[in-house]
Amino acid sequence: MTRTARELLETTTRELAPDPRSNPLVPLIARGEADRAVLATLALEQTWVIPADRRAFLHLADRADPHAAAYFTALADGEELAQEHLRTFTAACGVDEARTDAYTPLPGCQAYPAYVAWLALNAEPPDVVLALAANFSAWGGYCATIAQALRTHYGFGDEACAFFDFFAQPSPDLDRAAVQAAGTGLEEGRLNENRAHRYARLLQTYEALFWSTLEEHGPGRGEPRDEPPTARTRP
Repeated sequence: MTRTARELLETTTRELAPDPRSNPLVPLIARGEADRAVLATLALEQTWVIPADRRAFLHLADRADPHAAAYFTALADGEELAQEHLRTFTAACGVDEARTDAYTPLPGCQAYPAYVAWLALNAEPPDVVLALAANFSAWGGYCATIAQALRTHYGFGDEACAFFDFFAQPSPDLDRAAVQAAGTGLEEGRLNENRAHRYARLLQTYEALFWSTLEEHGPGRGEPRDEPPTARTRP
């Protein structure tokens, strides 16, 4: 069971790997060419994404069999921890609570969590396991690149980078939970590969839309980045 499920997860992740050209912003951040204000917008958008995804994962856990429920519960727990790290990153970007409360998110950035919520309501949980596992591989790579760039080009310290470090780090326990959940879905005939691939492709499309929307709304597009002040972190 485990070997077949792992092969399915690896094959799906490989087949659905995003085109590098689909993300115009992360390469700019990697080179230190993205305006610091774009980082603040990234933080603000994530303040909407993280709690929404957490609630969606908890709803999926409620609907799922025990193995898939364990996977979604682990994801929800991770989002809760990430939210604490996100507060530190947001503060380091110079965003205070008043600005956070007043912020209106960009529709293109919120299409991803909206679709995750749709999956939580409508999709079979084993199909969502496969779709999310494929998408998280790309997200983790983006986070690793951003974490390095924040340190190298923007003067952020470890605490301010912890949000991206968290998602960039491999999680063997989560990987095993995904394999077990997918394997149970296969054994019980509740995992539909074609449907799961469709969900995963849509997730990748909405992921790309998130980054392209941020890049399109960034200040000073195509102009040199302002010199960043020293990043602020919590004491």
